Amino acid sequence: MSAQAEQLLQRGASVPGALLPAIFNIFRQWRLTGAQQMTLLGLSNEKTLYNWKNQPEKAKLTRDSLERASYILGIYKSLQILLPDQALADQWLATGNDNPLFNGTAPLERLLAGQVVDLAVVRDFLDAQRSGW
Repeated sequence: MSAQAEQLLQRGASVPGALLPAIFNIFRQWRLTGAQQMTLLGLSNEKTLYNWKNQPEKAKLTRDSLERASYILGIYKSLQILLPDQALADQWLATGNDNPLFNGTAPLERLLAGQVVDLAVVRDFLDAQRSGW
């Protein structure tokens, strides 16, 4: 689990009320469908997604969902740093990328594979771009 997710877990019950609205705001900026949002959050029940949107303070977040949220926040932050133009940052995920990691597909396709490791790989890629190696 990422250190950021562990910190969120230790904060307790107040986390969902602040975290989920931020995540859903990012999803709006990225123009993700409900199904895509569910995949990124690791949800299998559409009702849970809508409950989290409508009453985030009542959400019961698992370690998995906190880890996913942590990676999503990190991806968003890295994009904002690497691409200060908001429109470009928001479009990056949906734009084909010739880096071997993405093999010509959009990074969003990698994220939508559905595993936490896919979120981690994209986050690590962006963090490496920020550090310039």
